[in-house]
Amino acid sequence: MEENVHHRLRAARKALKLNQEEFGRRVGLAQTALSMIELGNNPITNRNLKLICMTFNINEQWLRAGKGEMFKASPHLEELCDILANLAPDTQEYLLLMARELLNVQKKMFGKIDTEDTS
Repeated sequence: MEENVHHRLRAARKALKLNQEEFGRRVGLAQTALSMIELGNNPITNRNLKLICMTFNINEQWLRAGKGEMFKASPHLEELCDILANLAPDTQEYLLLMARELLNVQKKMFGKIDTEDTS
């Protein structure tokens, strides 16, 4: 595994706007263990690397070797856009309202704080 994986891990965590405690909690790592990995003092295991990528939709090739984009594109984005484009304007508005509510529920469940306003 490339040496700079710890720098990329920290960059990904910061891009997600999560502190070490919250990030670690979501993948089963103590804050101190994550800190040691990010500092390069402890190596990241393959198991933890894969779990981090799956949990946060991080591109594994990017995390391992710096190749490609930081995050994988959502496999559902194109389908959602197609569905939205074929809905009546009133239904589009309702779907957008429901999506905002789902986002709020997700934030409450996972404690993720997003500084962008969704209204």
